[in-house]
Amino acid sequence: MSDQKNQDLKAENLEAENIDEGSIKIADEVVGIITGLAATEIDGVAGMSGGLAGGLADMLGRKNLSKGVKVEVEDETALVDVYVIINYGNSIPDVAWKIQDNVKQAIEGMTGLDVKAVNVHVQGVNFPEDEQEEVEKEEAEEVEDKE
Repeated sequence: MSDQKNQDLKAENLEAENIDEGSIKIADEVVGIITGLAATEIDGVAGMSGGLAGGLADMLGRKNLSKGVKVEVEDETALVDVYVIINYGNSIPDVAWKIQDNVKQAIEGMTGLDVKAVNVHVQGVNFPEDEQEEVEKEEAEEVEDKE
């Protein structure tokens, strides 16, 4: 009887290996949301930018996490572009490296895709309100001095 059970198990295993289980497709939008979340988790990131067209005026909060993200998924690889605004006083290269690392880990961990590149585009610097008021005041004084 044990020989019969072994043969049945072997036959069952062969059948299981031959069955096509289908495919898994992950939408670019899903990878974009994962990217946005991972990028905004980093200290020093003020928010996501709308990209080249939007610029600074299009700085977006956490509600539109796929904004400011461009994703290209081909086969099992992903290429990601992230457009961010950095808080004033932070080292831009350090923040960018942290974004790259966090985004890569998040995408690979959640989707299983191989991340080919994470390109970080710093679209601007966010000044705290106090410093922003000082900058605007200085610019107004410069204009008055020229007149």
